[in-house]
Amino acid sequence: MTAIPESPARFDSELIPVLRERGQRVTPQRLILHRALREADRHLTAEELLDSAVERLPNLSLPTVYATLELFEELKVVRRVPVGAGALLWDPRTAEHHHLTCRRCGRVEDIDEVVETAPILKAASRAGFRPDRVDLAIVGLCAKCVSSGRADGLASAGGARGRRGRI
Repeated sequence: MTAIPESPARFDSELIPVLRERGQRVTPQRLILHRALREADRHLTAEELLDSAVERLPNLSLPTVYATLELFEELKVVRRVPVGAGALLWDPRTAEHHHLTCRRCGRVEDIDEVVETAPILKAASRAGFRPDRVDLAIVGLCAKCVSSGRADGLASAGGARGRRGRI
């Protein structure tokens, strides 16, 4: 079987069966938003996703983007990124990984390291909590902020929040 290259057809072929399996309609909005997420290949806010898709869907609204992202999260085709305060980020990369968040500039990077989560999941269960998954976010200063001497303060509004980096 020949692999389909990264393209709208490939992105659609990933999403359509998931939607149908769950009894959801395949709509132009869902397809285009999924394509825009996958094409970006980085953490995005709902507003950034709207900006990247509105040219293809001029009547697209922010509430539709949020509703679609929440559906995508439920379908496990996108992950909500736990970054604390500020804009909510969405990650098209659903494979197990964690995040580094710079408290100064807001940069969020992926970190690919296996973390033993069984003890914390067990503790959560003992407390009567039913966990869905473990999201590890390490908060501190990115290399750029450390090297620039900007060690104090919180994330700026115009930071590099959505940039995709992998460690």
